[in-house]
Amino acid sequence: MIKLEFKNVSYRHDNREVLHNLSVQFAAGDYVSIVGSSGSGKSTFLRLCCHLISPSEGNIFLNGQDMLLQNPIELRKKVSYCFQEPILWGTTVEDNVTFPYQIRNQKLDISKVTSLLSDFHMTPDYLHHEIQNLSGGEKQRIALIRTMLFEPEILLLDEVTSALDAENTELVEKAILNLNQQGITILWVTHNDEQSRKYANKLLTIEDGQIQSLEVIK
Repeated sequence: MIKLEFKNVSYRHDNREVLHNLSVQFAAGDYVSIVGSSGSGKSTFLRLCCHLISPSEGNIFLNGQDMLLQNPIELRKKVSYCFQEPILWGTTVEDNVTFPYQIRNQKLDISKVTSLLSDFHMTPDYLHHEIQNLSGGEKQRIALIRTMLFEPEILLLDEVTSALDAENTELVEKAILNLNQQGITILWVTHNDEQSRKYANKLLTIEDGQIQSLEVIK
């Protein structure tokens, strides 16, 4: 089943063409590493994938339907984006992990939250920690946990381990692999060559705003 499809997509910003005539398909359950030089258009590609920005030309389809025709709120539930610099809100960790439940009018599933905390080597006490007192690695882990609680169909990751040490990087990689094994489609921008081929089944290379190749790894 085709989960996400670009058809002749271009994107221009300030009269400059950032991405040119991209056509590519990703199947449900794909784990795609996205690589390329700095400034090649990788992050712009991810932003198009979740409709943070709209294509200047062409169409993007999610589950066979043009994204422009989909309800933005429902779209946000299906596609989640985790930035290189974690964006947290509120005062405490609890403020962040309860948000995905609040927007769905659901009761907090504390067992699921504590299970995810455990996956990232964090105790339930972290729920009461203030955001301002967290390290960079802890903030990124909390941002990822919050993203996972949205239970998206597609998870977009933009250099999410670039500022993490080896231990935290491995924790994140294993957690993302576990999500993929549950059927979630992963698109991960990375500059780490080893990481790009570690678990992915496809490698998308973007250079100068164009798709250079889409390689099937395994």
